[in-house]
Amino acid sequence: MKTLELIEQKAGELGCRCLRQEPMALHTTFRIGGPADLLVTVENLRQLREIASACREQEVPMQLLGNGSNLLVSDKGIRGVVLRLAGDFAKVVREGKTGICCGAGATLASACVFARDNDLTGLEFAWGIPGSAGGAAYMNAGAYGGEMKDVLRSCEHMTPDGKIEICTGEELALSYRRSMYTGGDNVILFLHMQLEKGHHSAIASQMEELMDRRREKQPYDMPSAGSIFKRPEGYFAGTLIQECGLKGKTVGGAQVSPKHAGFIVNTGGATCKDVQSLISLIQETVFQKTGVKLECEVRACGE
Repeated sequence: MKTLELIEQKAGELGCRCLRQEPMALHTTFRIGGPADLLVTVENLRQLREIASACREQEVPMQLLGNGSNLLVSDKGIRGVVLRLAGDFAKVVREGKTGICCGAGATLASACVFARDNDLTGLEFAWGIPGSAGGAAYMNAGAYGGEMKDVLRSCEHMTPDGKIEICTGEELALSYRRSMYTGGDNVILFLHMQLEKGHHSAIASQMEELMDRRREKQPYDMPSAGSIFKRPEGYFAGTLIQECGLKGKTVGGAQVSPKHAGFIVNTGGATCKDVQSLISLIQETVFQKTGVKLECEVRACGE
């Protein structure tokens, strides 16, 4: 029996949902990406451990999929196993008077709603960030003057050999769009966040205000991966791109958003190659005209 079939059989025995040759375009906010060899959804620690162990034993590459934001998947897709966290990993529960525990597979939006409904303040900045909680910790997501570093106290993760560990405080190494998890192989399982007691109406009002600002200034109604470039020191990437005359520039189905030049949007049928070509064009043009090197924030993956 082939290695992938062995893993699919194991996943079935564990009660995991499996999809063969699943288009990743259906699972990314960019709506771009070829098929994953095998997409497996795990709902508890036992399933995760055993699937990860099977992948190691069969030497099949394994990749974690969050909410599919901040991700650009190859047109050829992803070889091996792509794991989605659901079930226990998608829950948000209260911890003590002002803390919450959030599964890495939960959307950041669900954590924000839970905090609001429990009159807890501090997470409003994240309302509208289209990622998973695990992805937010992975890259220290932030917006409008707030970032995960402000509220994240610890993370539980699974090491490549299946051990469960907890990383706390400064060990998380949270900085601009980085954490101790960035580029590593540990799988984030649960986030522990410390918030503060607040007033429901004030929290809801701030969330609505920030969402209005997003909708007004960002291409919220079109497929994208969020901001394409990190903020260069002393500059704003979108402003530089606009000043270089690239707002609205297209390559195939990919376009520099006419609404906000810091975003690339999928106008319909954009490929990974279209986006990569547009990214290269932007970087070369901005560097030639301003001397500023733009660093890509979106994570590329796949064959």
